[in-house]
Amino acid sequence: MDRIAKLAQIITSEYDNERVVVCCVLKGGHQFFSDLVHYMKKALNRQGKTLPMTLEFIRVKSYENDKSSGSVHISMSDKELRELEGKNLLLVEDIIDTGNTMKKLLERLQQYNIKSVKVASLLLKKTPLSCGYVPDYVGFAVPDLFVVGYCLDYNDIFRDLDHICAISETGKLKYAI
Repeated sequence: MDRIAKLAQIITSEYDNERVVVCCVLKGGHQFFSDLVHYMKKALNRQGKTLPMTLEFIRVKSYENDKSSGSVHISMSDKELRELEGKNLLLVEDIIDTGNTMKKLLERLQQYNIKSVKVASLLLKKTPLSCGYVPDYVGFAVPDLFVVGYCLDYNDIFRDLDHICAISETGKLKYAI
């Protein structure tokens, strides 16, 4: 929570009094999003004011078991994405693994004339499979393991854990689809 509070202060201080659309990348980013928004509401920007925010949600799916499917499914329609035009957007993600999913999402968002897009990720995985993408704000770097808990899942299981841990190979086999 200390790190999330610090990230909230850093993020809030970088915006003036312009409204920011804080967008939760579901499902895994839900808990981090909730806690980050909580602390952002308490943090003050450069003018000593709270940051005006609008909340949004998007579902982005690219994993099956512990592997990326290679395709990215985005839940927001073109009409909903067009409503972001001219706005500041902060995407809140649970983990950046290879970075490919986020790169594809950001490429899609480029066509909607959004004023600014920044990404906050609770975790950044150190993996040789990384495409090199690094988010604007990072909570923690983690080793190249499949982590679960704090809303991060393995086939929709383990989101309910209050802590983050690595799932073993035995666990992966037991909970595989």
